[in-house]
Amino acid sequence: MRPFKHPAVEDLTLERLFHALSDPVRLDIVRTLAATTAATCSELDGGRPKSSMSHHFRVLRDAGLVCTHHAGTTHINSLRRAELDTRWPGLMAAILGTPR
Repeated sequence: MRPFKHPAVEDLTLERLFHALSDPVRLDIVRTLAATTAATCSELDGGRPKSSMSHHFRVLRDAGLVCTHHAGTTHINSLRRAELDTRWPGLMAAILGTPR
């Protein structure tokens, strides 16, 4: 499997971030990841079809919200919280309603 592409922190834009978070499914994924260190795609799919979840994860990765890596045949996802907090201090806390 080839590695996933993740944008550099300096290339992240608020437009992409807000677009990614505008979908309730993606916002739910981000909220779930904020409460844990990492989760597999199947732990985050909520019974939704794999094809639509692949799309949601791609949008989240492209926006710089999520980092996905391989562990064998499993995809492990984590929130790029520290990087996002460095880029936009307090933004994720405001979005998620949580302290930093």
